[in-house]
Amino acid sequence: MHMMQVMQPVVVLAGGVGAARFLRGLVQVVPPAEIVVIGNTADDIWWHGLYVAPDLDTVCYWLAGIADFERGWGIAGDTFIMQARLGRLTDESWFRLGDRDLATHLYRTGRLRAGVPLDVVTDELRRRLEVASRILPMSNAAITTRLKTDRGDSHFQEYFVRDGCRPAVSGIYWTGLEDATPAPGTIGALEEARAVIIAPSNPIISIGPILRVPGMRHALQAVRERVVAVSPLIGGRAIKGPTVELMQAQDLQADALGVARLYSDIAQGFVLDSADAHQSMRISALGYRVAVLPTLLDDPSLARAVAARALDLAERPVAA
Repeated sequence: MHMMQVMQPVVVLAGGVGAARFLRGLVQVVPPAEIVVIGNTADDIWWHGLYVAPDLDTVCYWLAGIADFERGWGIAGDTFIMQARLGRLTDESWFRLGDRDLATHLYRTGRLRAGVPLDVVTDELRRRLEVASRILPMSNAAITTRLKTDRGDSHFQEYFVRDGCRPAVSGIYWTGLEDATPAPGTIGALEEARAVIIAPSNPIISIGPILRVPGMRHALQAVRERVVAVSPLIGGRAIKGPTVELMQAQDLQADALGVARLYSDIAQGFVLDSADAHQSMRISALGYRVAVLPTLLDDPSLARAVAARALDLAERPVAA
């Protein structure tokens, strides 16, 4: 079940929309069947009895070509009849799920309740959607990102969706990490990868949890010369989401250099936006090979250029 499709895959550590936009470029330069995605599951949430995995689904929908590309999440042309009805029945209807999207969560929940592990269910779903790339959860364990805010202790989705990222964050922590292990296939993919790319996802709540799964950071350190990170920040600002706020909540410098410092023990290549070119020397000084180019990934052709450059950095032999 967990045999690698190829001996030397390109592995991508992925959050949601930022990673999906990057992957839309990568599939233009690497055969999709040679790509293995390791996805963040710390945003996952039980919602009215259903297990929802937002980042895994976002990546899967984008690779399947059925995503709502404008909105970023969900399925194109989806309807929200169930959502409207739920709003009549309960006060807890802030997490929006489309009707087509709902089928994914019903399927996943039924399989999980039958005792099938998340990695197998995720693989079943991507096959049903005819996605050639493998999509692996970071772990089959239940790991959750939680935030301490001025409105209380929140699940990430409560902070992000319900509260619109407005509460001031004083701390971030994770539950379920102690006994967690990387999902089957993840460590093998990293060991065999010809390139590992850290997608331009939020380094705190998208990539951070993946790196916190016991054994994952060590596996990346072992292949560090083939690991490249793509900065999620352009000119010190995030394209989408609370990257800056959450980096600041962790007392981190919220710019490309700050991101580079976070990954300096696991990556040797770094792609940053032209707007941040002035930081390239300081990032190089951390031990990185650096590439500077426009990294706004809304345009698939720009995403292709960024993916090609990241791959080039990963596969470039280090001069002796």
